Amino acid sequence: MDKKLLLLAAAAAIPATGIAKEKLPNIVLINLDDVGYGDFSCYGAYGYTTPNIDKMAAEGVTFTHFLACQPVSGASRAGLLTGCYPNRIGFAGAPGPGSRTGIHQEEMTIGEVLKQKNYATAVYGKWHLGCFEQFLPLQNGFDEYFGLPYSNDMWPFHPQQGTVYNFPDLPTYEGNEIIGYNLDQNRMTTDYTERAINFIRKHRKEPFFVYVAHNMAHVPLAVSDKFRGKSEQGLYGDVMMEIDWSVGQIIGALREMGLEKNTLVVLTTDNGPWLNYGNHAGSTAGLRQGKGVTFDGGNRVPCIMYWKGVIEPGRTCNALASNIDLLPTFAEIAGAPLPKRKIDGVSLTPLIKGEQGARPRDYFVYYYNQNDLEAVTDGMYKLVLPHRYRDYTAFPPGNDGQPGKLVTSEVKEPELYDLRRDPGERYNVISEFPEKLAELQAVAEAYRQDLGDNLHKVKGSGRREPGRIQK
Repeated sequence: MDKKLLLLAAAAAIPATGIAKEKLPNIVLINLDDVGYGDFSCYGAYGYTTPNIDKMAAEGVTFTHFLACQPVSGASRAGLLTGCYPNRIGFAGAPGPGSRTGIHQEEMTIGEVLKQKNYATAVYGKWHLGCFEQFLPLQNGFDEYFGLPYSNDMWPFHPQQGTVYNFPDLPTYEGNEIIGYNLDQNRMTTDYTERAINFIRKHRKEPFFVYVAHNMAHVPLAVSDKFRGKSEQGLYGDVMMEIDWSVGQIIGALREMGLEKNTLVVLTTDNGPWLNYGNHAGSTAGLRQGKGVTFDGGNRVPCIMYWKGVIEPGRTCNALASNIDLLPTFAEIAGAPLPKRKIDGVSLTPLIKGEQGARPRDYFVYYYNQNDLEAVTDGMYKLVLPHRYRDYTAFPPGNDGQPGKLVTSEVKEPELYDLRRDPGERYNVISEFPEKLAELQAVAEAYRQDLGDNLHKVKGSGRREPGRIQK
């Protein structure tokens, strides 16, 4: 029996809960690309404002310690959609054209989890969980898909095409079909927004899940004429203003259709900014390093949740949380069973409800590359383990769409940072807190035994294989 039939059978077998179908909460997940911790004006952005996002924060809850599961797009999105650390499911990096691995058919995505409760589901934007048909959204829990299979710079117009890369034409998909190549990227944010609103309108009388996976603000930056030249920060600011417009359009549509009180809206981003692109990159708001690095400039991202009448307006949450926690959160509010295979996420519903002292996540581990354990945190202290990393600080960044030069640096001995006083991870306090060091080392060792650690040549016992293209 194929995956879709199994999901239909599971949905039919779930007993009635007494909750009317139309009363199940709707969910809108907006996931941005390469947007940094400091790129909304409510998080401190300069040179432009994001009034719709700021209003969402003022009427919802703002997370200050929300971590992407890896600081790279493909792996981060795989973790978000499955509730697993990406290395648990054998997923690494940012797979590009022709990659023969992707999401395994036995993994359940958020779409498949919500399908158990008969949600209508759609993806508009960047997928990045594999580009062959078996890996695409329609085979993994979604009714509709429109967008790009991977990053928007994986095309023949990359600034390093012919020297570093040799990308083929970039396809745009409608469902499982390619509808064109190298299409006008200036339209993407508007197209994804309009399609999301149309899907909401079409399914407003039934529960729905819409995943708006914007390609922006990943380079090459692209923006429609209605926002071009509007910001003091140049093209990057223009792009952020259009993203803000998109958020406003979607929440406005929910309000217009009377769906605000029955819809959770989540806004976040896949990883930190690509700093060596200079004025075409975002801001970490002072966090260390950026995309592709497990210092917090790479992993700590903005997250705002809005649910009128459920989330107390204007709250700030400093509890530790991650994008892998969204799947179990959505499952709980929908009353849907979790995947049978082990996941790593925890439900954030106590934080959404504002329960006093709630801390559903105790620790977060920073894996990168294929399976390198590079750091662990309890949300207040962070133990950085020896590893090599991409260093953005040795050379000036590039500008106007051209990347700057990078070097590799190394953490040679364990370092401990007090994130409460030093969110920029600049002052090693490892000698001052021996008990905290021992605690975090024990957490790291437990994860090595479970997931493995290539840096310590530990295989682990709970790591799964990626999906592979069928021959």
